[in-house]
Amino acid sequence: MNEIKIFCPATIANLNCGFDVMGLCLEGIGDEMVFRKVPEKGVRITKITGADLPLETDKNVAGVAALALVNAVNPDFGFEIEIHKKIKAGSGIGSSSASAAGAVYGINVLLGNPFSKHQLIDFAMKGEALASGSEHADNVAPCILGGFTLVRGYNPLDVIKIKSPSEMYAVVLHPQIELKTSDSRAVLSPTVPLKEAITQWGNLGGLIAGLYTSSYELIGRSLQDVIIEPMRKKLIPGFDITKNSALDAGALGAGISGAGPSIFSLCKGQAAAEKVAYAMSNAFLETGIPFDMHVSRVNEEGVKIITN
Repeated sequence: MNEIKIFCPATIANLNCGFDVMGLCLEGIGDEMVFRKVPEKGVRITKITGADLPLETDKNVAGVAALALVNAVNPDFGFEIEIHKKIKAGSGIGSSSASAAGAVYGINVLLGNPFSKHQLIDFAMKGEALASGSEHADNVAPCILGGFTLVRGYNPLDVIKIKSPSEMYAVVLHPQIELKTSDSRAVLSPTVPLKEAITQWGNLGGLIAGLYTSSYELIGRSLQDVIIEPMRKKLIPGFDITKNSALDAGALGAGISGAGPSIFSLCKGQAAAEKVAYAMSNAFLETGIPFDMHVSRVNEEGVKIITN
C-alpha cells in the first residue's frame, strides 16, 4: 500500500466535568487526508485546502505529529501529506486534533501498523502541544479510538475507551467565530477550591458510571461543570441562553465543546436531538452571529480509511 485516503472525525472534549480527560467522537463531521510513500526520507505537506495553515512541517500540527512517529521508526523512505480541512480552526470540535490524529494514523498504516491505536495517541499529542501549548489527549484519543474516552492518567499515558449508549446523540452549535485554545486556557485559574473539586470528582464518576450502565438520567445529572465553564462561558456570546434552551428542550446536559466557542448538548435519541437543535438555533439567533448546527450519533470507529 503506497497511498491512502482517510477520514479524521471531529470530537467533543471535556464533556463538562471531564476537563482534559473526557471526550467523544462524532459521525459525519471531519477532515480528509491523503498520504503517499515517496523515496525521499522525511515528511512533507504538499497541499492544504479549506484553511490557511502553514505547509512547513514543523509549524503544522499534522507535520509535528507525523515527524514524532517517523523519527521513532526511521524508515528508509518518506511521506507526502495532503490535508483537506472541513473542521474550522478554533471551532472547539477538535480541528487540530483531527489533523494530528489523522497524520499518525495514516503514516502508521503505510508503515504496516507497527503501533497500536493506543500507542498512536502519544504521538498525536505532540501535534496538539503545538496548537495549545500543552500535550493533552481528550480530543486525539476519541478521534483515534472512537466512542467515549477517558484519560485516566498522563504519566504514563493511560486511556480507556468506553462504548457509547446505543441511543446517544450529540448536538453541536458552532458559532462562526474563532476562539484559540491557548486563549481559552489563559482565563483559567491554576487553583481550585476543594469544595468545587469534590463536586467535580463526583460528577465525573457519575458520568463514567452512567455511560457504562446506559443510565441516561445519571448521565444527565452528572453533566455539570463547576470549575471550567464559569470562567470560559464569558468568551462565548449567547452561551447561557443557548445552554438553557437545550436543557428546556429536553437535553440530558449541555456545555462548552472543548475550548469553545462551540456549544454542545447530549440527548437520548434522534428525535430529542433534533428538537434540542431547533431550540438551540432559535436561542442563538439573538446574537446575530452566523452559526452551523450538527446533529450526530457517537462514532464508535474513529479515524478510518476511505475510498475516493
